[in-house]
Amino acid sequence: MTVRADVAPHAIELPRIVRRASRRVDVGGVAVGGGAPIVVQSMTNTDTADVGATVEQAAALAAAGSELVRITVNTPEAAAAVPAIRRRLDDLDCRVPLVGDFHFNGHRLLAQSPECAQALAKYRINPGNVGRGSKRDAQFAALIETAIRHAKPVRIGVNWGSLDPELLARMMDANAHATAPSDAGSVLREALVESALASAREAESLGLAGDRIILSCKVSSVQDLIAVYGELARRCDYPLHLGLTEAGMGSKGIVASSAAMAVLLQQGIGDTIRVSLTPEPGGDRAREVIVAQELLQVMGLRAFTPMVSACPGCGRTTSTTFQDLAARIQAFLRRSMPEWRARYPGVETMHVAVMGCVVNGPGESRLANIGISLPGTGESPVAPVYVDGCKTVTLRGERIAEEFEAIVTEYVEATWGGKAATPRLLPQHGAGAPAQVLRR
Repeated sequence: MTVRADVAPHAIELPRIVRRASRRVDVGGVAVGGGAPIVVQSMTNTDTADVGATVEQAAALAAAGSELVRITVNTPEAAAAVPAIRRRLDDLDCRVPLVGDFHFNGHRLLAQSPECAQALAKYRINPGNVGRGSKRDAQFAALIETAIRHAKPVRIGVNWGSLDPELLARMMDANAHATAPSDAGSVLREALVESALASAREAESLGLAGDRIILSCKVSSVQDLIAVYGELARRCDYPLHLGLTEAGMGSKGIVASSAAMAVLLQQGIGDTIRVSLTPEPGGDRAREVIVAQELLQVMGLRAFTPMVSACPGCGRTTSTTFQDLAARIQAFLRRSMPEWRARYPGVETMHVAVMGCVVNGPGESRLANIGISLPGTGESPVAPVYVDGCKTVTLRGERIAEEFEAIVTEYVEATWGGKAATPRLLPQHGAGAPAQVLRR
């Protein structure tokens, strides 16, 4: 190994994310852009005409943390159901704003159902499928005029699977006659950006205020998404909705969405996000909400629920004890958060460690707000607990999980609720500096 003698050691600072400046758009009371926290949203996959099923899923998504919920409005029956869905959600005290997803016939549906137009908090319009030829401009104008009449914001959402074919053909033809033509991929990416920007300009020319427009340019390729949004961010100050469309199922969808959006978020790009996962048959639609929250939290952009660090396991941890406890604690934290969020503001920033052996266990536990180091294979059957960097108590026996949950609860109450620390949260004699158990 070669060590450069001319490079002096220095403090390593964390990279700083500087959010891109954008306009602020109000979506049913939720601020998007303008420095507001990045908003998590999702979409139902029920038949919107089925009021009961759509209400149930929308409420579940909101309970999981979706701050906007999009619903498909594709038929007169779906449009007619929207006001009832809004009323039913309000009756459940679920105030999550509903976004209407329109394609092909949105101009007619909104005109035929003004109650639907009013009940929605935002309209999503895809300029690639609002109409063809001479009908396109008139139908786009009808959608924008409805948004103006009902004082609703609009997301102009371009998708490379339904890009305006006439625009793309014109740009491809112009490129073919250029002195130094670009490759087809470059032209496609430029067409996506131009479609979004041209549609936004047209909407403003029709009278829609600039602070009622959100843009998106969705593709299913990670590198294309990064390139397109980088250019879109450079050329406008509209709030941007991030999402990798058709991301896929399971780990592939999670990895692809996270890889693309993490790069953009690090660059300060993005005001609202959706992780578009294909659910497993019978799977939980709310999973995409949790993934979006975790992405923002691990990036340091928002905090939603206490995070659990846990080691991956190795030959030193041949039992599943630490795995079971880590899963149990993560579920316990999520289950507790609805009450904790109301009673203990700031608890969402808590860091809990559940470690499996003596190698990294004590050190990782000391770095967390509260951590436990379980015994690995062949180690003494004891589990030291660390609070704010200090060893406090050692757990033994069959009730370690229950006892650790109780200690976490006591820590939350002492740290964010102002209660006096219990004896087992205090450091053991000689364990180190006094624990800061009342305020971090």
